[in-house]
Amino acid sequence: MKRSLLIFALAAATTFALADTAGGLKWNVPPAWKAQAQRPMRAATYTAPKAANDPEDGECAVFYFGPGQGGGVDANIKRWIGQFEAPAGGPADKLAKTSKATVNGLPVTRIDLTGTYKPAGGPMMQASGSKPGYRLLGAIVEGPQGAVFFKLTAPVKTAAAQQAAFEALLKSVSR
Repeated sequence: MKRSLLIFALAAATTFALADTAGGLKWNVPPAWKAQAQRPMRAATYTAPKAANDPEDGECAVFYFGPGQGGGVDANIKRWIGQFEAPAGGPADKLAKTSKATVNGLPVTRIDLTGTYKPAGGPMMQASGSKPGYRLLGAIVEGPQGAVFFKLTAPVKTAAAQQAAFEALLKSVSR
């Protein structure tokens, strides 16, 4: 009996997405994504499997800073754009595609941007140099306890392969 319960539990864990939470919001983690260890300033970090021939996996970082913290939506979108440059060099602001929608009654601002990724450095983060051919799929969900930031960065092919999973995660966000 115990063995069959264990087998059922393992099957359920691999079949169904796990739910995570931050700031009074919850979401379902795509089944192929793997949770990483806790990191400073992040509510969660997930590894999104790389596409064939891409150099590395994608990463979806989730940030929550508390009510009224973390800056406004537009300031964060602008900051994310500043972490990229156009493929031929120069600012990437004209390449960024942004949109607004409502998901499960929650305002969501999204960004999609391809170019050279320049990961941020600082005391809590290690810069790893410029990464050409990268894409950012991002969303800021405005919840009742403050904004929750979802930021998937990955090589272009990996981001394209993981876009449906990212969309499913966003559609699952609720109170």
